[in-house]
Amino acid sequence: MQIVVTRKNQIFRPDTSRVIARLLYVDDERALNTIRSVLNMSENEASVSLIQVLRDFSMRHRNISKIFEKHFNKIAFLFPQLNIAPESIDYSRKILIGSYFTMEYSIESAAFFNPSIVEHPDQSEIGHGEKRVVMSFRATGEGHISSIVFRTGVLDKNNNLTIEPVGKMLEEAEHIRRHIYDKESFRKKLDEMQDFHGIIPPELILDKLNDKFTYGELRKSIEEARNALHLAADKEILFNQIIWLASSHYELQFSLDTNISERVIFPVSANEKNGIEDARFVKFTDENKKTTYYATYTAYDGSTILPKMLDTKDFYHFNIFPVHGEIARNKGMALFPRKINGKYAMLCRLDGFNNYLAFSDKITIWREAKLLQQPKFPWELIQIGNCGSPIETSEGWLVITHGVGPMREYVLGASLFDLENPEKEIGRLNTPLIIPNSVEREGYVPNVLYSCGSMVHNEDLIVPYAMSDYSSTYATVNLRELLNELKKFNI
Repeated sequence: MQIVVTRKNQIFRPDTSRVIARLLYVDDERALNTIRSVLNMSENEASVSLIQVLRDFSMRHRNISKIFEKHFNKIAFLFPQLNIAPESIDYSRKILIGSYFTMEYSIESAAFFNPSIVEHPDQSEIGHGEKRVVMSFRATGEGHISSIVFRTGVLDKNNNLTIEPVGKMLEEAEHIRRHIYDKESFRKKLDEMQDFHGIIPPELILDKLNDKFTYGELRKSIEEARNALHLAADKEILFNQIIWLASSHYELQFSLDTNISERVIFPVSANEKNGIEDARFVKFTDENKKTTYYATYTAYDGSTILPKMLDTKDFYHFNIFPVHGEIARNKGMALFPRKINGKYAMLCRLDGFNNYLAFSDKITIWREAKLLQQPKFPWELIQIGNCGSPIETSEGWLVITHGVGPMREYVLGASLFDLENPEKEIGRLNTPLIIPNSVEREGYVPNVLYSCGSMVHNEDLIVPYAMSDYSSTYATVNLRELLNELKKFNI
């Protein structure tokens, strides 16, 4: 029996007009020259320049003067070199200086891909048989820097998706660093990251701290150790790694007057500077029936990846934190939507080829994993991996997979696992569920279909997917038809 896949005509394409205002900073010398030049402007010159820049950009950004002031504050450390106190400069000149240290960045100019979909926390004002949803995407701009962006829409009774109005005034969140660190967990993560023997022991810094410590206390301990040791620059690897790890914990808060489509989770910490990749969102329900939205994603700094998670209840406030443990070293972690036998459960890929399953008492610590799936069919012989969190059905855990075969073609497959013992694979499709058609195979990376999370609505499986790492769409599959087909092919 051939499973009917209904491709929908909703296409999500990159939009170059969606921009955020980023700090523009090259080096101290150029910055000092710029500051001197602006300070040397006459009052009239400064006034005219400020009026022009506000006129040109105030309609493109929410409160652009506040952004200019923030960027001025980021370069204020340079003013002592000019024998000038930053606070002595009047407000208009401050924001004019800030404008010279600001640039627009088109967050999705290169690609808009790897989507996931979850139920929206607000289900008010919708019709019978409808569901409001949140879709997340990996948006990629200049320099291949990736961020997380959102769209909302309503699925009707036939699972046609109407996208709600998309705002143009994009906003980065306020970055809040107030995490409390656990010394033992922090030390273990450092040990996993690198061997520091022969350089300096982490204890030199950590032993001065309490069992629970703040980011500020950690920075103070590092500065004290630096001053005591007077290490050469090439010996500061431990200091840099500790700050790198600590900066991976933070919170984000978006203003209440933003539309969800205007909220951009852009790389904040050093370990994310080259991108936030492939967020897999899932609506998680705990033992008390309370829900939290989690997403696993990969932080990339240009050379090292760090598996991380975020959580939110309302898509306004997000907590960001790294995932610890021996198996938290690769891409593609996907959390189950509830605990299984009292433990958190996670799909993961340790070796880049196979699917694994892990259990843990703590959502942030993952120590052991068991082999779950290996490539079996020709279209997945290079590798098999998950395409988002498992979906609970009456017949078992439904997992959408990706398989890589000849010509590095990525296709989507499906597998079914036992509800109470997901180590047991009940069935797996022996042919791909979705393969690239003639349109979908053309793009930034040809022949690649990829998804980061699906859901069920009105007896259909809703599968959002990226087309060749450039744009995105979605398809529907009758759930009962899919489950019946999966049960035919027992493993």
